[in-house]
Amino acid sequence: MKIPFSSFVPLEKKLNAPLRSAFDRVLTRSWYIHGAEDAAFEEAFAAYVGTQHCIGTGNGLDSLILSLRALGIGPGDEVIVPSNTFIATVLAVTYVGAMPVLVEPDIRTYNIDPARITDHITQKTRAIIAVHLYGQPCRMDEITAIAKAYHLLLVEDCAQAHGADYQGQRVGTFGDMAGFSFYPGKNLGALGDAGAIMTNDAALADKARALGNYGSDHKYHHLYAGQNSRLDELQAAFLRVKLGSLDEITAERRRIAAVYQSQIRCPVVILPYVEAGADPVWHIYAIRTKHRDRLEQHLAARGIATGRHYPIPIHLQPCYADLPYQKGDLPIAEEISETELSLPLYYGMTDDEIAYVVDAINAWKL
Repeated sequence: MKIPFSSFVPLEKKLNAPLRSAFDRVLTRSWYIHGAEDAAFEEAFAAYVGTQHCIGTGNGLDSLILSLRALGIGPGDEVIVPSNTFIATVLAVTYVGAMPVLVEPDIRTYNIDPARITDHITQKTRAIIAVHLYGQPCRMDEITAIAKAYHLLLVEDCAQAHGADYQGQRVGTFGDMAGFSFYPGKNLGALGDAGAIMTNDAALADKARALGNYGSDHKYHHLYAGQNSRLDELQAAFLRVKLGSLDEITAERRRIAAVYQSQIRCPVVILPYVEAGADPVWHIYAIRTKHRDRLEQHLAARGIATGRHYPIPIHLQPCYADLPYQKGDLPIAEEISETELSLPLYYGMTDDEIAYVVDAINAWKL
C-alpha cells in the first residue's frame, strides 16, 4: 500500500463544483483586489475565529510582519519567540529590525514553555509571539498573564491552528494581534498563498490594512511606508468555500489522531501530549523517537511517507549565524529536531490506510 504524507485530492474532489463556481463568480465580476469576495471572507473568518476584525494578506509571513509593524515593533526591540518553530516566526521579527530572543519549548507539547519566558525578559523586551505549533494550543492563560504583568504586547502565530481551542476559547483571540496562513497545505488552505491578521482593536486593524496596501488609507494617500500584501479575490473566494467545510475537516483530523493516540503502542515511540483544556486541530501529528531515521526508513519501505518538522532548529540555520547562539545552547529544540517524525494525516484518509500506518509502527522492531 502507498500512503502519501498528505493529499489534497479527496477534499478537492468533494469541493470541485463549488470551487469552480467561485472561480467563475470572480471571473464574471472582473474585480480582483479588495472586492466583495475579500470582504465576505474577512467577515466570515472573523466570526469563525471570534474577533472583531480580519485583514486579508498575501501570506502567513506577511501577517506576522504587518502585525509587528502595526504594533510599532522595530530596531532596538526584543521579541520573545519559541526556539522550536517554523522559520517564518523568527523571520517576521528580523524583517522589522527587532531582535528575536529564543525560548525553549515544553518537551511534551513542543510549544513555548511559559515557565521559561520571564527569565528572558529585559528592558528591551516589547512582545511575545506564541506559536500554536502543529495545531496544538499554547498555555495561553499563563502567557497572557506574563504579558500583562510585564506590559508586553502579545502576538499569536496561528499558521497551523485554524479552529483550535484553549479552555473553550479559539486561538487567535488571546493576543493583541494574530497571524494566520492559508498556504495550501494548511487545515484551511487556499489554492495558492494567502494569509490573514486578526485583532479586536479597530485602530490596529486600520493600520495593518493600510500597511499591507502600500501604506494607504485611501487611494493615493499614504500614511505609512507600507508594502503590497493583500488577499486577492480569487483566493478569498476559494477560502470562503473551504471555510464552510473546515469543521468537517477538523473533525476528521481529530478522528484520525484519536486512532493514532489510542492504537500506536510501540514502546520507543513518544506520542503527542495534549494539555488539559487544549483542543488541538492536528495540522501535524508529530511523534518522537531516538531512532527516528530507522523508523522513517522502516515506514518508507512499506510505502508510508512521513515528514520532519523541523530538522534544523532556527539557531543553527545559516541565515541566523549572527544570532548569539551556538549548538548546545538550546538543547530541547535540538532534541526535537533530531527525534521528531510526522505521520500521514489528511482529510479523506481511509480506515484501512490509518490501520496500515498503525500496524507498521507497532510491528517495528529495533
